[in-house]
This record gives sequence, C-alpha cells and structure tokens, in this order.
Amino acid sequence: MSLYELAILGGVAPDERDALTACLRGMIEDFGLTLDQHVVVHDGTSVGGRDKRAAFAAVFFGGDDIVDVDIAEALVRASVPVIPTVGRDGDFGRDVPDFLRSANGLKRRDDDPEMTELAAALLECVGLLRRQRRVFVSYRRIESRSAALQLHDLLTARGFDVFLDTHDIRPGDPFQEVLWHRLVDSDVMVMLDTPGYFDSRWTRQEIGRARAKDIQVLRVIWPDHSPNKLTDMAETVYLDPGELEGNDGPIAAVVVEDILLRVERLRSRSIAARYLSITGKLRADVEKIGAFVEGIGAHRAIAVRLLGDKKVWAYPIVGVPTAEILNDVAEKARRADQLEVPVLVYDHIGIRQAWSTHLQWLDEQIRTVRAIKVSEAGWALAAWED
Repeated sequence: MSLYELAILGGVAPDERDALTACLRGMIEDFGLTLDQHVVVHDGTSVGGRDKRAAFAAVFFGGDDIVDVDIAEALVRASVPVIPTVGRDGDFGRDVPDFLRSANGLKRRDDDPEMTELAAALLECVGLLRRQRRVFVSYRRIESRSAALQLHDLLTARGFDVFLDTHDIRPGDPFQEVLWHRLVDSDVMVMLDTPGYFDSRWTRQEIGRARAKDIQVLRVIWPDHSPNKLTDMAETVYLDPGELEGNDGPIAAVVVEDILLRVERLRSRSIAARYLSITGKLRADVEKIGAFVEGIGAHRAIAVRLLGDKKVWAYPIVGVPTAEILNDVAEKARRADQLEVPVLVYDHIGIRQAWSTHLQWLDEQIRTVRAIKVSEAGWALAAWED
C-alpha cells in the first residue's frame, strides 16, 4: 500500500516531469521510502485511480498548452491541495485556469533546474516534510555580521523562518534558553565559518549541538581560511576573495543564490535524519519492554503492539511540538480510521522549560491525542493500559 500519492498535471514537458520525479525520488529516499512502492506519482491518465486513503497532493503546470483542466478542477472540488506553477516568464493570471488562481502558486527559477522548491512544496502538502521551514544562522558578529544579515533577509524572502540572534530574541528573554529552543526547532544550520569561529565557546556549542541533534549543516568557508576538521562532513561552500564585498560580507549574489538552493536541498536530508533518529530510539525502547513494532500505517504512523495486546499508534515528530501539531496528529489519525488515541513522540532535549510546562498542560487537557518524550517512551508505554 502506498503511503503518499502525488500527481503531475497540466502542460508539463517530458524533461520537466523527469526532473521533478528524480528530485522527488532523491528526497523520499532520505526517509527510506521508495518511489512507486511507498510514494506513487500519477499523471492525468492514472490519477483517477489514486488510493483516496493515502495522503495526496498535485502540481499543475500552467502555460500555453493547458491540459488536465477537468481533472485538476475535480481535485480542487475534492478539497485536495493542487499547486499551480509557471516558468520564470509565466503569468498566473494568464497561464493557469481560473479555479486555481486562489491558490498560492510557485514560479519556477532558472537556477533550480532540479525543481527542488517545487518538490519540497509537494512533500510539505502531504506531510512528509513539515510545513515549518526553519533555518539557524550560526556566526561570529565581529567577523560575518553583514553576510548573516544578508542571508537572514534572503532566506526569509524564500519562505524560511530564519533565526538570527540579533533579530529574534526579545529584550528580557533568557538568551541562551531561547537560542537552544530555536536551534532544536531548525531544519538546517548555516554556519559562517570564519577564522575565529571556533574561538567562541558559543559558536562551538552551536555547531556541536546541531550535530548532536542530527541537524544538517551548510558550512560557508571564508576565503583563505583553513576550516576545522570537526566539520568536514558538512555540506560546504568555499568562498573566493572576490565573492565577499567586505571582510564580513555581504556575499556575491551568484554565490548566495547557490547557498539558498543548497539549504532547500538539505531540508529533506535533515528532517529525515532527525525523524529516523526518533523512530530508532522509539523502536529500541519498545523492544526493551517486550512490546514490538507491528508496522507502518498512513502518515508514517508506527503501530506498536504492547504486552496486553493493546495497540498504540505513535507519530514521531521533528522539532518543537505545538497545539497545531497536536491537532494535525489527531486529524491524521481520524482520517486513517485509527480507533486508538494517537501518541505524539518527540525529543524534548533543548526545548525551553516554559514550553515543556505548556506541553504538559496541553497533554493533560487534550484527550484526543497524547504526547510523550522519546527518552521516556518505554517507561510511559509499559504502563499505557493504566
């Protein structure tokens, strides 16, 4: 049974379909999923036979030669997400049908021939990638402030929620507590690797804790700087002297565009690594108490069979749980006809104490979904029948 189903509709050229499909394949493989088995990609001919139990989203390519209009309109009437897209010189008012113009569209970029942004948007719609798009910029103010501000603004314009310490910690807030909270809720860290980066204990802690949480790092290395071997495994961009407009930035436009795309590509790898880390810890704790994982259901819910033959549907989530995420888990369990109360499983390390107290209060008040820390999964599930 497929877990996710997608459709590529409209006036899409064969090479565009191939590029988008290849990009989707690479992203889902990060999660250990396989195209055509766990994720099915339809065209206008096959989408009518889609499995309506699976999470579904479609993309509609607008243009001069518009096809699949009736199919796309039927999907919109069925309240499933359809993303309209046009090329760089396209016009949504001219190139997509009227019924799609109320949906936020995506204009494809010439510097993204792999269609990374479009693939990510599709996977966000079906819930494989989370909709929160969060980036943490790690830097030394005295060495790379201008470049950090530049990346903050450009990533924000691309739809990312970017953490920069000078912008995102309110006066009076506990500085380090908020910083770690935002770090553990980030998909990717952009590390501005300047000569004095490792001289600061704060930046040393930031990169170390990002690695401890399986957050992918994009390392941007300053010209004529020999980077620390501790970060050799990170995705890397080397800057030439002519690619910095000043000692602390900003970075040349052509290079910064490449950085933005690399961040987009790293998201799926980072979210997948963190998801697999949580599921691995959950599986180990489940086996430790004599229970076992029975299988994987819709929306990657994990069926856990406890000792008293009670079944629990566990939903591992990446980042900081919110009331919105609790509601999303409850809705997914309802749509999948899971009769048991779903259990949200999360990693609490780094989350602010005030937020943890809030989560505990939510768990006590909301009975349609429960939440447990993955570090306490075995302890909690061993007494679940109570």
